[in-house]
Amino acid sequence: MPHSPDNLPLALYSADQVRALDARLIARGTPGFELMTRAAHAIWRVLRRRWPDVERLTVLAGRGNNAGDGYLVAALALKAGWQVQVLAVGDSAAPSGDARRAYDEAVAAGVPIRPWSECAALDGVVLDALLGTGIRGMVREPYAQAIRSVNASGLPVLAVDIPSGLCSDTGQVLGVAVRAQQTVTLIGLKIGLFTGVAPEWVGALAFDDLQAEPGPVAEQAWTAQRLSSDSVPRLPLRPFSVHKGQLGHVLVVGGDHGFGGATLLSAQSALRSGAGLVSLATRGENLAAAQARLPEVMSVAVASANQLLHLGKAASVWVVGPGLGQAAWGRSLWSAALSSTAAQVWDADALNLLADQAVSVPAGTVLTPHPGEAARLLGMSTAEVQADRPAAARALARRYQAVCVLKGAGTLVADPEGSLWLCDRGHPAMAGAGLGDVLAGLIGALRAQGLSARAAACLGVWVHAVAGERQAELGCGVAASDLCASIRQVLQEQVE
Repeated sequence: MPHSPDNLPLALYSADQVRALDARLIARGTPGFELMTRAAHAIWRVLRRRWPDVERLTVLAGRGNNAGDGYLVAALALKAGWQVQVLAVGDSAAPSGDARRAYDEAVAAGVPIRPWSECAALDGVVLDALLGTGIRGMVREPYAQAIRSVNASGLPVLAVDIPSGLCSDTGQVLGVAVRAQQTVTLIGLKIGLFTGVAPEWVGALAFDDLQAEPGPVAEQAWTAQRLSSDSVPRLPLRPFSVHKGQLGHVLVVGGDHGFGGATLLSAQSALRSGAGLVSLATRGENLAAAQARLPEVMSVAVASANQLLHLGKAASVWVVGPGLGQAAWGRSLWSAALSSTAAQVWDADALNLLADQAVSVPAGTVLTPHPGEAARLLGMSTAEVQADRPAAARALARRYQAVCVLKGAGTLVADPEGSLWLCDRGHPAMAGAGLGDVLAGLIGALRAQGLSARAAACLGVWVHAVAGERQAELGCGVAASDLCASIRQVLQEQVE
């Protein structure tokens, strides 16, 4: 997915929070219709910049403030000499409040307005001013059919605030949603624009704060924060006299029969991410490959929990789960991890084993589930996790009193206190085997270098995503091990 512009704000809001912010601005003296007028001009600027030569506009208008924005944009386009039509969807009565005033201005300007029907011809650029953030539940008719008509038209589409039918709180498609090439979101960023399948519907994203006063914005609570190069934690600059013992010791645990590659990827990632020492506890059959590929890693064959506990005493961070399996060997090593007091990162089969046991994870643990693993941990379906990813991430962090990284498009980091961070970086080329193993090793190395569980998760997720983008620029077929060189570069850029 294309990453968001770096100049976007960090705060992400729910629909209710944006409405509260809107109300604060009005209460501080900015009339609602003035905000609507500013919104129309912001949308019109993006529309002209994105499609300067089309000069034809079809506005699909509902009945709320989104429709008001659409009516005012139609008037601006008509004044600029564009061919314009507005198709009003739903109740044939004119809208109310500020939207009614916008409707009246469009009528006075001579904008053609007529009821939408399935036979209505769309033309030029389609402006989606149908539903906005106020939708509750699945999209109903006639809006659903209007949305299907837009998507089938093949015309360029600009969505006002959020594509109609997309939930602004979760990114879930509510039955059907407008697939836009461009979205202009207003006043505050909605979290649903960034996670799950949402970017496929949002397209390119532009933001305008409508000249909001900083006071009301600062007072308004937010749902999450975006991770960016300016907001992620940084590694401290290493002093000239530093030695390996000051940079932590990561122990990677896993690699049952046939799954040794996963642990090698995690160990390689931990090594390349700056850990002072890296050890690998695995099956004996993996030692030859480990020693040949990673001579810097101390690789040891382990057969029992007691053996692992003895080995693990020297490690400051355990990365548990890559290739671990769920058979007796993996369960034995996992039980040893449960009793260790070291900081830990749990991935893959460590999470699957956790889903089957009512146990507490060690303090300071970072959990890194993909949606399927998250579903097993929460006792629900993967579809339910994806339907509300922010709620799922928070639920996992709260249930296990651990920092949770819910992977996927718009990866989320949640802590037990309910704070939430979102990474809108990454690339579809990263959808391959082993990328999660690399992330686990990276987070483990950051923990070993002194970052807290929350800081290591946030920095690790962002660095991993940006490194993946850089590899994807070279073409498809990104292998997990390709990321390690890019991770080194991105991490170095984040040293303060």
